[in-house]
Amino acid sequence: MTTIHRSTIATGATLLVESNPAVESAALVWLVPAGAAHDPVTRLGLSALWAELLLRGSKFLDSRAQADAFDRLGAARSARLSSRFMTIGATSLGANLPDALPLIADMILAPRFDEASIDPSRELCLQAIEALKDDPGERAGIAAKDRHLPPPFNRSTLGTTDGLNAVTAADIRERWKALAVPRASIIAVAGRVDAREITDRLETLLAHWTGSADEPTPAAQPPRGYGHETDKSNQVQIVLMHDAPAETSAGSILEKLVVSVLSGGMSSRLFTEIREKRALCYSVHARYSTDRDFGLVAAEVGTQPERAQESLDVLVAELHKLSTPEGRVTPEEFRRAVVGMKSRLVFSGESTGARASALATDMFRLGRPRSLAEVAAEIDAITLDQLNAYLARRSMGTLTIQTVGPDPLTPPA
Repeated sequence: MTTIHRSTIATGATLLVESNPAVESAALVWLVPAGAAHDPVTRLGLSALWAELLLRGSKFLDSRAQADAFDRLGAARSARLSSRFMTIGATSLGANLPDALPLIADMILAPRFDEASIDPSRELCLQAIEALKDDPGERAGIAAKDRHLPPPFNRSTLGTTDGLNAVTAADIRERWKALAVPRASIIAVAGRVDAREITDRLETLLAHWTGSADEPTPAAQPPRGYGHETDKSNQVQIVLMHDAPAETSAGSILEKLVVSVLSGGMSSRLFTEIREKRALCYSVHARYSTDRDFGLVAAEVGTQPERAQESLDVLVAELHKLSTPEGRVTPEEFRRAVVGMKSRLVFSGESTGARASALATDMFRLGRPRSLAEVAAEIDAITLDQLNAYLARRSMGTLTIQTVGPDPLTPPA
């Protein structure tokens, strides 16, 4: 039986601890409000540099000493970047996590950011951008996001070559100090831990941590529509994005079921209609991404030039068909979608890292954490009639379609 403890550390950070005596491991996820959307427009890629540099030592330990200290505790650490947050993660045996907390706190409160590490980190970030030349699917996704979402939420977390080259050591240190603050930070811990011990240790470690930061806000309306990038290859990448409910909407759980019907495995609609029946592509899938304030569905197809136009036509037709009487979700599709969602939920519950991440993202998006039992109950409460009624009134908004391949396609009306 798990229990979620929620508190606010004296300096203002939100702390969530889910104690689970049935496991031996524990994980921490720390959301710091320093994501790509916070980068200055002339310094796009600053946050990508932070993701590299935070793993290269603290004020008290150089890069090797920091890595050795985590290794002695058997703790794996990470720094992942998203639009809103820099996510610091750590996983270890539950008994060792309290001793890892000072190391994790130093990553955020006292990062080293030494001159010798900046240029190697910058070079790694530039290489990641250069590698996009060999990944047309990723380029298509970045270009679609750029046109579908409003700035600054449309940015690639890789940054830009010009932005990375413009970043100075002063930018790195001063911007981090301004954004790595407690009042928008969320710390979540899940696994074999004592909530009181974790709380007391963090209260001590963070006693002098102060500050707050403004959230990024949409700056303009996105253009959306169709875009094409010419790539002289024998493949075509198609990415389609449309609007979907924000996580705070009652439609969010329904949209998750819809995407499970569309792309929940080899019996899903997109796989069956585009790949199996017509042999139009070598890959097709859809995913639903949510935020506190917006959501989107992205459908992606990888195909050959001679099949690309029909692949796009069938993809759009299948997405629209769902909202028609002829395309109603069947009882078999509904059962399969529900089973798939609950299976993924159960598997996520077996990972302390996944649980810590879910607690933190729930706290930001919904204003409260949810237990596995609550999420399962939400899924069980949905009926087939509710799902089809939702689809009948659902609007996808203005579509964004991006293709990368030899020739542009004709987007459906």
